[in-house]
Amino acid sequence: MVLGPVVLGLVVGLWGLRRGGSLWRDEAVTYDMARRPLPDLVGTLAHADAVHGLYYLVLHALFRISGDLDPLLVLRLPSVLAAAAAGGFVALLGHRLAGPRAGLLAGTVFVLLPPVQRYAQEGRGYALVCALVAWASYLLLGAVRSGSRRAWAGYGAVLLTACLVHEFAVLAAPAHLVALPRRARRAGLAVTVVVAAGLAPLAVLSAGQSEQVAWIGGPGAGALLGFAGVSVLGAGCAVLVKGPSARFALPLLVLPALLLLVLSLIKPLYVDRYVLYGHLGTALLLGAALDRLLRGRVRGLGVAAAGAAVIALLPATLHLRTPESRTDDVTAIATAIRAADADAIVFMPSRRRVWTLTDPSSVHGLRDLALKDSPSASRTLYGTELPAPEIRARLLAAGRVVSVRDPAGQPVDLTAQESTKRQVLGRYFVECGTRSVQGARVTVHARPGRC
Repeated sequence: MVLGPVVLGLVVGLWGLRRGGSLWRDEAVTYDMARRPLPDLVGTLAHADAVHGLYYLVLHALFRISGDLDPLLVLRLPSVLAAAAAGGFVALLGHRLAGPRAGLLAGTVFVLLPPVQRYAQEGRGYALVCALVAWASYLLLGAVRSGSRRAWAGYGAVLLTACLVHEFAVLAAPAHLVALPRRARRAGLAVTVVVAAGLAPLAVLSAGQSEQVAWIGGPGAGALLGFAGVSVLGAGCAVLVKGPSARFALPLLVLPALLLLVLSLIKPLYVDRYVLYGHLGTALLLGAALDRLLRGRVRGLGVAAAGAAVIALLPATLHLRTPESRTDDVTAIATAIRAADADAIVFMPSRRRVWTLTDPSSVHGLRDLALKDSPSASRTLYGTELPAPEIRARLLAAGRVVSVRDPAGQPVDLTAQESTKRQVLGRYFVECGTRSVQGARVTVHARPGRC
């Protein structure tokens, strides 16, 4: 029962894992942070990205022991293993809640869900959070059954670990509390308080780094419709199956995302991958619903529904294994920079310097006109930049400059440095040519008549 989803998760995760050698900006950050010397990594976490600190430390250790293995494999393999393990835990949960076939179906559904397939192949910590929350959920059922302090302590330890990998895993705790029978809620609340206390230092540290998530806007119509659609699907399955599966899985599906949406009314924080583990509930409900259909008089309908779902998922499954499935393609951008005929470079905005961190050779021979201190030297994610007047002077002294920008139509930063870059290039230079690649524009600028 468990083996099937785990093996399927490994097969689906390893299939097309390299995505043609591409990776996107968040993975580039993971790669850069994990490969920094340990003192520099820890020093950076004191100022930036502490929310992902434990995951970076895990990847740092893996890169240290991986030798000559393919870096993309090292970067993404932990997520593949975590997603497969999560599928196994979902199968165990489904078995305990609704029976062996429901468990097998739930674990299978989980590893095939497109969001899970996506983050099973990314060098970020979201699949690992799914595995830890799934494990904690399974331990929670055991703690409710046995009532022993040791079982409750195990549940709390695993849930706290999930929170330390990404702090929004704490939103699983309210979902668990709602699902608990009344007799177990006092113990569950006590463990939740302990987990919150253990998470508090990281939460305080990361709150001081909140400028990093300033890019998050309010939830758009797509995010709201997506949440509503999955919630309605889950509610429909809950009505069909009722019983323990519905009482446990529906809060896990709905509450973490709903709470994050409510928090976003105060400060925009909603990004669906932050609560990816909510799909544990999706899979449990779908697995139980399919099991119910297969046991009833409409067995043929259940088989047809499962087959149609697999066929419908195939285009998304294929697309997720292409570079175009991500926001940008760091490898293609670095190649375009390397081919540019220029002697200097500017990143607009400065955080797009991340596009070259995995391949420093792409900027070899190019003077970074705005850079004050490199990311590693400054113990920041993207480096620090000079004041606007110095950037202006360096740009005016340059002959040919390659700018690396977001695609046309994206919001621009309004800081003095970024405004200066745009104004000087627009007034004193002409664009000799632009190469558009996935998620970026690479443009060569020169003085009029010198293209």
